[in-house]
Amino acid sequence: MLVYTNTLQGFLTDVADNVIDEKVRVRVHEQLQMRVGESEFQSWGNSLSRVGMTLMPAGLPDDAGVSIECQLPMSSKRIDFILSGYDAEGHSQVVIVELKQWSEASVSENDGLVKTWLGGGLHETAHPSYQAWSYAAYLEGFNEAVEQQGIELHPCAFLHNCTDTTALLDDRYSSYTSQAPLFFKADAERLRDFLRMYVRQGDRGELMYTIDHGRIRPSKSLADSLAGMLRHQSEFILLDEQKVAYELAMGAFKRTHADAATQKEVLIVRGGPGTGKSVVAINLLVQALGLGINAAYVTKNAAPRAVYESKLTGVLTKSRYSALFKGSGAFTESESDTFGALIVDEAHRLNEKSGLYSNLGENQILELIRAARTTVFFLDEDQRIHIKDIGSEAEIRAHAIAAGARVTAVDLPSQFRCNGSDGYLAFVDHFLGIRETAHPSLDDIDYEFHIAQSPVELDQWVRDRNHNGTAARLVAGYCWDWQSKKDRHAMDIVFPEFDYARQWNLSEDGGRWIMRAESIDQIGCIHTCQGLECEYIGVIIGPDLLRDPATGICTTHPAARSRNDRSIFGWKSAMKSDPEGTRRHLDAIIRNTYRTLMTRGMKGCAIWFAE
Repeated sequence: MLVYTNTLQGFLTDVADNVIDEKVRVRVHEQLQMRVGESEFQSWGNSLSRVGMTLMPAGLPDDAGVSIECQLPMSSKRIDFILSGYDAEGHSQVVIVELKQWSEASVSENDGLVKTWLGGGLHETAHPSYQAWSYAAYLEGFNEAVEQQGIELHPCAFLHNCTDTTALLDDRYSSYTSQAPLFFKADAERLRDFLRMYVRQGDRGELMYTIDHGRIRPSKSLADSLAGMLRHQSEFILLDEQKVAYELAMGAFKRTHADAATQKEVLIVRGGPGTGKSVVAINLLVQALGLGINAAYVTKNAAPRAVYESKLTGVLTKSRYSALFKGSGAFTESESDTFGALIVDEAHRLNEKSGLYSNLGENQILELIRAARTTVFFLDEDQRIHIKDIGSEAEIRAHAIAAGARVTAVDLPSQFRCNGSDGYLAFVDHFLGIRETAHPSLDDIDYEFHIAQSPVELDQWVRDRNHNGTAARLVAGYCWDWQSKKDRHAMDIVFPEFDYARQWNLSEDGGRWIMRAESIDQIGCIHTCQGLECEYIGVIIGPDLLRDPATGICTTHPAARSRNDRSIFGWKSAMKSDPEGTRRHLDAIIRNTYRTLMTRGMKGCAIWFAE
């Protein structure tokens, strides 16, 4: 999405008039519905003014296109500065410039990362050349106009305050700096030469308009890409914090694998829905296996494991690929350091006890840390949807420290689902009463959202978008008994007044429900879709969550949950011993359940309240 666009002459005028920072702030608010912090506002004033001073004598065409804060498709990431036009032969050229205010940086032992001062502390972050290159590669992968119209992308980075070039130009970064050259404080003329090499004729911003209106390719499916990844094909470009989390984990894998006497390591990766936790997790699994490390991907929820295993049929033998994906209760009897690496996705779903009757083991977090030299926990505490879920950062840290492990934590703040809209996630939290946000409505948010007036309308909305057989699915809160599990002809979710009846997902499908074409005729639940995604999701909100149409206030009602649902099993007994604490816990579980369901769709979501 384009935020600020202008010709080069118009941009330079805004810089000269000292209004460029305010104009960008207004456009970010209008286009992205975002309020900008003071530090980001100041950075625009500083960096864009320096860019303007650099380009003013550059001899570039006045009608070259300038785009600032261009949002990447299906992502909340934004490109700082873009110059577009045509070269001497008339070929379409787009130069991507990553701007940094850094004055210094130091080398990191992790690939593609550097250490620099951010937010008052020393942190590892993506090397500017890696960052610029990854944005170009990501744009090429998602936008058909770039490929079909032969638009060439040229990434670079401009560190306009930096004079110490030693660390950033270290040989270990040469693969990135060769693809995205660096320009420092003293390199204004070199930067001008670089831009003049590609932009000799202006386009008045037409190329970026073409890209912005180009068809977005269907987003890559992690499950579909897994087989290729195991054949060492590059399927996903890791952006910014994803790259940081990945490299921190790989560094830990290598250290603990190289020397069995080294300290255990635990990495906590925090991230909300759609921030790419599973993408990073699967990449880690693939690379660990490539290094000869005994590694496994772990989830409590069977659905992601079932989908990933199914996608590997014919790629690896049954015994091999089954061993790669394990349930969280599989480590009750594992000896210490059996695994080199355990990659725990959806760690918020971990339980204390294991087994069908919760009578095995001691504590799943403790057992996972004990079983591996390095354990990586991917965590979103707002997706705890079961009364027995204990996955929290505090508990993970406590067990890691008790095991003598080194603990590191990192955040994945950027959104790669819900059309890359952080605004939609904020709206969902506000809508469900989880927290007050600045997004009480979806005005101007680039995500399809619809409130249906009946289950029939909702069902049709989903079918209209199910263009490839698995693009759209219908799910519901667990407020209806699963009668079809015993009687294949029985209907589970029935609304006679609308002449509408559907069954829950078939028991034999298990976690593979979301990938079967026939599933369009069934309704899934939280247990068959958590950790997975589709392009569009339709959600039936059951009577466990009621919304007052006059005030918009949502209230929760655990008694409306089905007797078949184990996620709040035992709540009535708990209410007797701790009514206030139990009520808070149940309220969070119900709201988190619908938050999770409403964020499964990458492009759109529709809901209907079955009050």
